[in-house]
Amino acid sequence: MSGSWWFQRDGETVNWAGSPRWSAAIDGIVLGAVIAIGAVVAALLIDIRLAAATLLGVGLAGWQLRRVRQTHYLITTQALWSKRGVVGQTVRRVGLPQAQNTAYSQSVTGSFFGYGTVTVEVAGGRDLQFRRIDEPATVRRLITGQIDDTDTELPGTTDQWQAVLSEVRMINEAIG
Repeated sequence: MSGSWWFQRDGETVNWAGSPRWSAAIDGIVLGAVIAIGAVVAALLIDIRLAAATLLGVGLAGWQLRRVRQTHYLITTQALWSKRGVVGQTVRRVGLPQAQNTAYSQSVTGSFFGYGTVTVEVAGGRDLQFRRIDEPATVRRLITGQIDDTDTELPGTTDQWQAVLSEVRMINEAIG
């Protein structure tokens, strides 16, 4: 599933790919429809030139649909990816070692219909969110499992760390 918007590193495979539900565009579609219908009614009752505002309503609805259609999320064996944008695009890659904590949230309707938002806290940066996706708890578990797999043990042996502790104690006695 190599795409033009993300680059695949050696041995990297896709574990999950998703997009927001189409319902994420409902607010914009409803507003666009209200504007278009209002413009038609105003054109019929007041002045036919007001019908031009119908284009605004249709454009708004189309923009919202396109915005949702152009948003993609990807979880690979090495990173988390997000792409969004209609005219310009914003692509964000977060390597698994930079991902720290995960959470998911669901509204009342999200709980009923099975969608929600997964949030990943990123070290040294802003959070990454996969918004309005299906089965957010499952996606969160997948991310958390991959983050846990990338955790490494502390470098060095027990003997080396005991030597460091001994040095720190000697410094503490000398100062204290």
